Amino acid sequence: MKAAYTTVLTVLFVIDASLAAGAGSLEKSLMKLSPEERAHQACVVKGLEAIRRDKRLPRADRLVTDTFKRASFEGNVVSAKGGAVRADKHWYALSFNCTVSGDQLKALAFTYELGKEIPPDTWEEVGLWR
Repeated sequence: MKAAYTTVLTVLFVIDASLAAGAGSLEKSLMKLSPEERAHQACVVKGLEAIRRDKRLPRADRLVTDTFKRASFEGNVVSAKGGAVRADKHWYALSFNCTVSGDQLKALAFTYELGKEIPPDTWEEVGLWR
């Protein structure tokens, strides 16, 4: 779990840095990832955009695809039944389906269901952070 957590943090840092540099740089960074990881990261970006528009979590700043259960990637769809999203220093359970483009560089559709708040005393156990 620790290695996956480090990989997610590293990829999120790359994406955050790439967003600041521009869309072309983001695509270059994503192309260095495996197709599955590229799809997951495209869905993280699209998911945060969608969730921020939701009045319940307008300040969402992190999304993890596989907190409680590994997300699947089949065809051009990432399905997560055990993800999490952070907003205002609180984590919430999240399930979603995300369709990506054939090159996995762009998420085309993102639908989600927000779950209950995840208690802070369980965060470390599942790889979440403050």
